[in-house]
Amino acid sequence: MAIRGILILLDGLGDRSYPSLGGKTPLAAAHTPNLDSLAARGMSGLYHGDQVGISLPSELAHFSLFGYHRSEFPGRGVLEAIGAGITLAPDDVAVLAHLVSVREKENVLILHQDRPPAEPEEIKTLVEPVACYEAPDIRIRYIPTHGLDGILILAGNVSPCFTDTDPMREGQPFIDVSPLAQSADDPSVRATCSALKNYLIRTYTLLNDHPVNTSRRAKGIPPINAIATQRAGQLLSVEPFPQRWGLRALSINSGLMYGGLCEFLGIDTKRVQDTDNGERDLTERLNLAIEHLDRYDFIHIHTKIPDQAAHTKDPLKKKAAIESADRALGKSLSRLLDIPDLLVIVTSDHSTPSGGPLIHSGETVPITLVGPNIRRDRVDQFDEIHCAAGSLGILREAEFMYTVLNCLDRAKLAGIMDTPVNQPYWPGPSLPFRIR
Repeated sequence: MAIRGILILLDGLGDRSYPSLGGKTPLAAAHTPNLDSLAARGMSGLYHGDQVGISLPSELAHFSLFGYHRSEFPGRGVLEAIGAGITLAPDDVAVLAHLVSVREKENVLILHQDRPPAEPEEIKTLVEPVACYEAPDIRIRYIPTHGLDGILILAGNVSPCFTDTDPMREGQPFIDVSPLAQSADDPSVRATCSALKNYLIRTYTLLNDHPVNTSRRAKGIPPINAIATQRAGQLLSVEPFPQRWGLRALSINSGLMYGGLCEFLGIDTKRVQDTDNGERDLTERLNLAIEHLDRYDFIHIHTKIPDQAAHTKDPLKKKAAIESADRALGKSLSRLLDIPDLLVIVTSDHSTPSGGPLIHSGETVPITLVGPNIRRDRVDQFDEIHCAAGSLGILREAEFMYTVLNCLDRAKLAGIMDTPVNQPYWPGPSLPFRIR
């Protein structure tokens, strides 16, 4: 019987097939003896955080993986703000924002270079004149978080129901700030759009002729003269993870979004730093997880090794990155397998294609579960194709967490009501029957 679980999350692991890899995916082409060993010991299948074919960003993919519905999602801007330690009022709107280089063509801003190289002092100097803005009943603050990235906080009579401005592709025009269709007649949405657009225009005006950019142009360097925005959100109230699933949970991760997501969901977080040695980073995170097993029922270990390699759009680099992650796993594999009551899960949040124009894609990702009394199927290779033949089948959305509860022998018999509020785990926090 497994009483606790470790989830090893290889971000962006899934992919497509490429001629340079003999028609295989980077994972299928990689030498992964440790991942294959896990697959041979347990039950495999495929996972998707939504409907197959839908391309998910990491925040939504993790939100679904942890057993939450899209309607409960507060927006990535909110999660990064929480992760950065920014205090949000209940009605504040948080928007991802970052400095970019644009050029003007027929009164339209064109994204020239996304996140151009810049010195910290340049960034600090450019942020100062655009840090605050006021419109009737609306206040806007730009708060830097790291490098050229920051968060816009909109306060007052505001709404998050508006479009992004970031085209996410160089050479493309900025997107106009427009109300979302379902909120087009809402006065607060229209006012928010007007205030944000005026702020972004003012930002361009102030930065385009700023002495820092005059100097950059003289050196032949693209100016940093605009702010691109995306993924607005507002705080929501959600049931904490320990209450929803009955598990004391820890996440070992890096990055503002993951820390903010876990704080939002009530998952304890151990923040670590990414270095230029991803293999060593993952080894340390695996060892850290083992050290914390006596305090938690469920530990999530996150690494972006495959995802970062995929974003270079070089399948060979992703293959090499996956092999480095497998080596890291190999250094802790025997320790993990020697723990008699441990459920080990390896999967990913989404597919990240290492070729083509997409940022993420909608294919399923492989998943393997290993532990006491787990069914063993005939899968002996951990990749997108072999795992598809596994006995686990295809899991979607919260089916992942229901499967975790089942494998930990905590799944409640449907229809049993041991608490006033129905919960999926057993036993629940029931009240004792007292006679005096």
